[in-house]
Amino acid sequence: MKLWLAAALFVSAMHARAQVASPYAIDIPAWFTETFLDIPEDVRDAARERKSLMLYFGQDGCPYCRELLQTNFTQRPIVEKTRRHFVAIALNVWGDREVTWADGRKMSEKELARSLRVQFTPTLIFLDEKGAVVARLNGYYPPHRFSAALDYAAGIAGKGQKFEDFMRAAAKESASPKLRDEPFFLKLPVNLAGKKPVALIFETTHCAGCDDLHRVGFKRPEVRRLLERFDVYRLTLDDRRDDATTTWASVLRVSYTPTIVWFDDGKEVFRAESYLRPFHLASALEYVASGAYRKEPSFQRFIQARADRLRERGQGVDLWK
Repeated sequence: MKLWLAAALFVSAMHARAQVASPYAIDIPAWFTETFLDIPEDVRDAARERKSLMLYFGQDGCPYCRELLQTNFTQRPIVEKTRRHFVAIALNVWGDREVTWADGRKMSEKELARSLRVQFTPTLIFLDEKGAVVARLNGYYPPHRFSAALDYAAGIAGKGQKFEDFMRAAAKESASPKLRDEPFFLKLPVNLAGKKPVALIFETTHCAGCDDLHRVGFKRPEVRRLLERFDVYRLTLDDRRDDATTTWASVLRVSYTPTIVWFDDGKEVFRAESYLRPFHLASALEYVASGAYRKEPSFQRFIQARADRLRERGQGVDLWK
């Protein structure tokens, strides 16, 4: 009886120490793991199961998170692959639970998100058995691209390749073989010293997200009005800088398309490394054009405040559209 009571007390203490996951408007899949958020320990536990760690950063009211959870994580092949190779842990970008990061630092969820420069949700970070980051997905990836990214992060494909090179070859999409032009694209070379802030838009051919950017995002009147406040250049990953020895993509470490990098006063101030729906695209443009980035370092807080202002004016706000 004493042994049984001791065991019961031990289990009770363990549960008392466990940190209850932050609530989400969209339910986190039941197969995600709740831990004490001691990442080095979680890495070791995953390694014992011959798995890696997948950290999901999300938040309430995030349409991209909803799409990931309700579309990607409702497809059996994706779920089975994820569960076979990864231990999945959910973190809230505004959460207050204490996390011990891979280097031993202790901080809250929101402090960790800020430390890792999580500007978009969902963001997924994959850690290997030593706690090193092997892949990072900033923003939503549709199922076929997400499945390919899982293969790379799990080490079952793309060995010896850079993530972006693997994805270009492995996640082929039905997309235009030609780059699309826009009347607001300025001729190269890039001039960062103009009177307006600068937006560098990186695209490739056969890029479905790039096609959507032109077909949907650039067609919105609000987006077009905001673009007038910028000098806008379209670049490929091969376009070279003025010195002709380095590419803009390599210097700015651009790995994904479409990527938009914003400059103000000649310095990079913000970037988006995935396709943005029109509301988020307009928000990002306003975030830089208004100079709001100087006072509000969190893009997510800016988006929330902007949406609230629009609703107060009686305007409908659909974050997904």
